[in-house]
Amino acid sequence: MTGVIKQIEKMKPFFEKVSRNIYLRAVRDGFIAAMPVVLFSSLFVLVAFVPNIFGFKWPKEIEDAIIKPYNYSMGILGLLVAGTTAKALTDSFNRNLESTNQINNVSTMLASIVGFLVLAADPLKDGFSKGYLGSTGLITGFFAAFITVGIYNFCIKRNITIKMPSEVPPNLSQTFKDVIPFSAVIIFLYIIDIFIRRVSGHGFAQNVIEIFKPLFSAANGYVGITIIYGVIAMFWFVGIHGPSIVEPAISAVAFINLDANLKLFQAGQHANHIITPGTQMFVATMGGTGATLVVPFMFMWLAKSKQNKAIGRASCIPTAFGVNEPILFGAPIVLNPVFFIPFILAPIVNVWLFKIFVDILNMNSFSYFLPWTTPGPIGIVLGTGFSFLAIILALLLIVVDTAIYYPFFKVYDEEILAKEKLAATEENENSKKEFMTNDKVETREEIKVALKTPEKETKTEESAGGQKIKEQKNVLVLCAGGGTSGLLANALKKAAKEYNEPIDAAAGAYGAHYDMMKDYDLIVLAPQVASNYEDIKKDTDKLGIKLVKTQGAEYIKLTRDPKGSLEFVKKQFEN
Repeated sequence: MTGVIKQIEKMKPFFEKVSRNIYLRAVRDGFIAAMPVVLFSSLFVLVAFVPNIFGFKWPKEIEDAIIKPYNYSMGILGLLVAGTTAKALTDSFNRNLESTNQINNVSTMLASIVGFLVLAADPLKDGFSKGYLGSTGLITGFFAAFITVGIYNFCIKRNITIKMPSEVPPNLSQTFKDVIPFSAVIIFLYIIDIFIRRVSGHGFAQNVIEIFKPLFSAANGYVGITIIYGVIAMFWFVGIHGPSIVEPAISAVAFINLDANLKLFQAGQHANHIITPGTQMFVATMGGTGATLVVPFMFMWLAKSKQNKAIGRASCIPTAFGVNEPILFGAPIVLNPVFFIPFILAPIVNVWLFKIFVDILNMNSFSYFLPWTTPGPIGIVLGTGFSFLAIILALLLIVVDTAIYYPFFKVYDEEILAKEKLAATEENENSKKEFMTNDKVETREEIKVALKTPEKETKTEESAGGQKIKEQKNVLVLCAGGGTSGLLANALKKAAKEYNEPIDAAAGAYGAHYDMMKDYDLIVLAPQVASNYEDIKKDTDKLGIKLVKTQGAEYIKLTRDPKGSLEFVKKQFEN
């Protein structure tokens, strides 16, 4: 097992390079930027259609009024993501351009949106169709964003722009600078649209869906879901943020399936598409990557080791809400050969069981989008429509995951317990030797009493170490989704308040941080995104911001030790 892990670790630099690919990152960051739209719109879907499950239906006019915000937000998701993806990709390209000759990310957003409409919208008598403006147009949106930023980069690097005299105000000069690349983007995409329509008789977006249908079908099969969710867990096990690599590749199909499931559910049909955001968040990664929801509770309730019990108590609440880094790095589970098999196997078995419930027992798949912090069992029940089968599935997954993890947990707990006993024995022997050489201890009874009743330590007022910070400092902690970073940010804020240091901290998600970086003096990268250090350093160096990355065990230790986290941050400002 150790040999297998070592072989995977050898490939770690390659996978980290893949995760830093600017196009994959742009897709991921584009989705992160659009996530408030998805969450907002989902509320109206829940209000409009969940009552149907209990036999209540809104009158048609009321239902239309409730669902209108959904249609005007989620209904144009492809259009919005075309813009946010273009902005994210523009920011990546700008890192390698001179600071005096940057691509205008607002202009690329606009060009990408217009280009997307050229490719995705069919002309009608009084306007254009909206059929592919939503989730079904996501792949087209990515294509439009990539072409847009590529053309802008080509033009800006080679100064193929309209240059205005220095007397012209900068904002007006920038407008003329963007005319040529903007025009080139729209003309190029329009030519593609005309060619595709002439050849196939259909628009670009429709052809994309037809081309990818076989891939979507294959991905929804047992082999497809095994590869997708098994690979996510495998990457995480060796310390690579698996979703950063896999999610961009499946995000389009996941949201297309979610939309298709909702339409099937509304029509009274079986919502049978497996790969959705809910499948990943609440089934495959129930309690976080590796389906670890049950693990902290096993540590807390079943462990004989004091260390494991403490880790279980500290990590059970975060893991219940999908933030499982405390158990991943605290136990540890990642890079621990004992947990390799259950960490990979549990997510795969979970999605197999989910597929069996959907395909054979006719349970509806996920039709609703919920926040990823929703506890897994609750997310399954809510996201699939409150069915009795969903409740049975949620309970079954807990039982199955417990059965998968228990033998490996037992082995690990015995291993840690043996180490604790050995350490206690050695400490006991050392203590006896110390007492026997002490003139004040004369009898065995005194030795026993001294061993059983150690002197209480006198609590003294401590400082956080180092010189006090003289002026206000702001710290931004970044992780992949914003959950893990909150653990360290909260610990730091607590210590700063306790020791009266002028330090404030905030948590953020990598990819959604570019516009807010300028407001901070230090950025701390959580282990999930530490591989992006070199990329973000280009941005922090330009802004004169300090940057530091952390490793797994180090990060978890800092989240548990507020004083230590404060000392860690103060040390960065001293350097």
